[in-house]
This record gives sequence, C-alpha cells and structure tokens, in this order.
Amino acid sequence: MLAFFIPTSKHSIVAALPRSLNTQHMPPLQRSLWKDFGKQILVSLGIFSTLFLILYIVEWLVPSLQGTLLQWHDPAFVVGIPASAIGVGYVLTIRNPKNYTGFYGGILLNLLLSLQFALQGNWDLMIMHSAMFVPFQVASLLRWRRQVVHPAEAQTDDSFRPAWLSGKWLMITLLFTVVVTCLDYVLLTEVIYRNAWTEDIAIKVFSGLMVASSILSNFLMIIKKIDAWVWWVVYSLAGMIFYVLIGNIFSLVLFFVFLLVNGSV
Repeated sequence: MLAFFIPTSKHSIVAALPRSLNTQHMPPLQRSLWKDFGKQILVSLGIFSTLFLILYIVEWLVPSLQGTLLQWHDPAFVVGIPASAIGVGYVLTIRNPKNYTGFYGGILLNLLLSLQFALQGNWDLMIMHSAMFVPFQVASLLRWRRQVVHPAEAQTDDSFRPAWLSGKWLMITLLFTVVVTCLDYVLLTEVIYRNAWTEDIAIKVFSGLMVASSILSNFLMIIKKIDAWVWWVVYSLAGMIFYVLIGNIFSLVLFFVFLLVNGSV
C-alpha cells in the first residue's frame, strides 16, 4: 500500500516545499526583497491590464483600428506581452539599489525578447539580447546579490555604492553612443534593409540610438552607475520616435509607458 503525505496546514505546506523554494529558510532581508519583486510584478500586471483594456475599448469604438493595436494574430506580439510586463516589474524592482531579485526578471525578459526578435526576423537584436544582455543581467545579479550576502564588504567598497560617472567616462559613453549608432546604420543599410545610404535615415539613426543606449544602460547597471537610468530614458525616447516613424502604434504606447517608469526613478 502506498502512503501519501498530505499537508493539512499552511505551515506544513511550506515545510513540504524544496528548500530552494521555501522562503522560511531565507534571511529576513532577502525574503523582503523577494516580496518586493512580487509586489512590483503585480503592479506591472495592473498597469498592462489597464493598458490593454483601454486599447480594446479604442478598437471597439474605432473599427478601422481593429487588429492594428492588439495584434493577437502575430506570435511576436503575443510573446512581447509577458516580456513587457516582466520588464516593467524588473525596472520597478531594481530602483532599490539593494534588490538583486529584479535581475531574475531581467534574465527572463531578455530571453523572451530574444524569442520575439527571432520571430520578427531581427537576428541582430536576437543575438544582442541573448549573447550580450543575458550575461549582463547575470553579472548584475551576482554583483548586487554579493552586496546583500556580504554587507560588511559592501560598506567598505565604494564600487557597491550608486554613483555618477566621472567626466572622462561620461565622454567615453557619448563617444561609444556615436560609434555604435554609426555601426548600426551601416549594418541596417548594407545587410538588413539593403537600400541606399540616404533612405530611411531617421529610422536607422534612432534604431542605432536604441541599440547604443540599451547596451550602455545594461552595462552601467552592473557597476551601479546612476547614469544607467539616464540611458534608459534615452532608450525610451528613441524607441518612441522610432515607432512613430514605422507606424507601430502599440509599441509607441508601450515605450511611452517605459518612459514614465524609467523617468520616475
């Protein structure tokens, strides 16, 4: 005869969980950080539920817009929904310079974005998010977590404290932005669009600016530079202009939400 263990109370259910999933074994600070991450995900879900309700009402009131705002027939659009919700929760969480748990969301975010870009045929962005941004998120996770696990070390090491870039490094980031934007312009012209250098100039420039600013913001997060948030705002603004130029209304609204979230930090 087989015997089954059936927990009969909340405490016994928690005790039956694997140790890695049992928050009772976590120190109080880490437990509170995970709770904050969960709360921010719920806030993000609330934001996007409201956004989708508004867009659904707009499509219902304006029949000509049906299928243009909410493109449920597009697999990339469907994948982008959880990516966006997780992304906002991730940003809201890491506003706390001690809360490393948000980077678990950041890793999942970039994996979903990699899939989304693959479905769209944007192989350059797919490679960038999977081969560059996922490692960046892992590095940020490990470094930020170290501050929580070894607080004494963090108190004596200035590199753990959020700070602005110095004048020299600020100039280097600006130069990096110009170089990456120019390189992306070449890539778009010669490989992806395969059109004339004078065609779609604005689209290529703002696409390159999105790439450069996202690389900088992700990298600066690792070393806890406040400038990362400035580059997130640049990324949001560049994205809004880019999606106006290509006529993608949903992504325009989405990046406006990103701008509000990033700009509120």
